[in-house]
Amino acid sequence: MINLSGKTALVTGAGTRVGAAIAESLGGQGMRVGIAFHRSREGAERVGARIEAAGGSAVLLQGDLSTLDGARALGDAAVTQLGGLDLLVPSAANFEAVDLEAIDDGHWDRALGLNLRAPFELVQRARESLIARKGAVVFITGYSTRAPYRGYLPYIVSKGAVRQMMRALSLELAPHVRVNAVAPGTVIPPEDYSEEQIARLVERVPLGCVGSGEDVAEAVVYLARAPYVTGQELFVDGGRTLV
Repeated sequence: MINLSGKTALVTGAGTRVGAAIAESLGGQGMRVGIAFHRSREGAERVGARIEAAGGSAVLLQGDLSTLDGARALGDAAVTQLGGLDLLVPSAANFEAVDLEAIDDGHWDRALGLNLRAPFELVQRARESLIARKGAVVFITGYSTRAPYRGYLPYIVSKGAVRQMMRALSLELAPHVRVNAVAPGTVIPPEDYSEEQIARLVERVPLGCVGSGEDVAEAVVYLARAPYVTGQELFVDGGRTLV
């Protein structure tokens, strides 16, 4: 397995939730982690402090991934401030509930912009560095790429496109860069979900519980370290896609 100590990583959406857990786990591997955030500065600062308290190294990078210019600027800043990039984890995402009849151009723009276009732009800006360092990209998709559900159509379509982009890039960037994805299931439910809503979600999970950000982070670490794995989507869903 690849030793990540001393290498660099960029994690987007790293100020909260799953992104924060991924950043901390990579820091725990001895990586110098770029903690990318948009509005969650306080969360990003807490993540950075925890990484450094554990003996790691962190760099805070603010950027707006909802625009092309913002995504490109963040990619360039990460490569410059981290001194090159060994690992890219685009974790920031738009997860917007909307009924089918209410979907408009804005819903599509927000979902495809942040979930699909921004990760591609980050890969493009980091591509030369990743190739030179024989690095890796780990996208975050979701169990909806295999088992869609109602009420989130633009999000689900965008994540399905990320899965296919991962597979295509794994060929485009081979043999120099490994490209994979982690597909979380029911992990860290939205804060506005009631106990009843969470209980209904858990009923559909064969393992009978909600997953954690750390569950997803451990899968990211595995794919970052696995030298002979590329073009794969690793489901971390408690068996949700089995039923």
